[in-house]
Amino acid sequence: MARDTAPDWVAGERRDLASMLAGLTPEQWDAPSLCAGWRTREVIAHITMPYRLSTPRILLKMVKARGKFNRMSDAQAREDARTLTADALLRTLEENVTHPWTPPGGGFEGALSHDVIHGLDVSVALGLGRRVPDDRLDRVLGGVGPKHVKYFGVDLTDVQLTADDRTWTFGAGAPLRGSAQDLLLVLCGRRLPPGHLSGEPSARFTATG
Repeated sequence: MARDTAPDWVAGERRDLASMLAGLTPEQWDAPSLCAGWRTREVIAHITMPYRLSTPRILLKMVKARGKFNRMSDAQAREDARTLTADALLRTLEENVTHPWTPPGGGFEGALSHDVIHGLDVSVALGLGRRVPDDRLDRVLGGVGPKHVKYFGVDLTDVQLTADDRTWTFGAGAPLRGSAQDLLLVLCGRRLPPGHLSGEPSARFTATG
């Protein structure tokens, strides 16, 4: 049965993300995230898009984007990042921590995954050292599977993701070691800053320059 408010573990992640964002400088809002081509402000514009746009408006934009969700969401994030201030983006997040939005077919676990991954896009890129609470990260990792990898198009051939902060592995092959939340970003096709990963395959998944 649908809920009219998000569960505590979704609302808690959004509150923590809002608290983190409240302490950012203008320079950090304009700094690159791990999401290619997006700064912090585009990431937060994307996270808050479902709170600002109705379903009919999103569907109309999808039609204009010829059914390509990624194209639509990228254009919308860039537009909103130009027209909305950091304060406005933060306020939208703060006012919608219990919003019942869920991605199509993803349920609240999908909503949590969305917020966790994009929150890490910001916190890891900025070197903030934020740790996602274990219970939330467990929920996200529990939903990881081949479909997840295919969606993000990451090549994990002959690589085993091996967490060094919990008992968790994914795949088979040469161990790629790191924290579970960093390995989650690898699964999502992100290239991490130096020092986050170790093991023979680490260079493939580490940003340069």
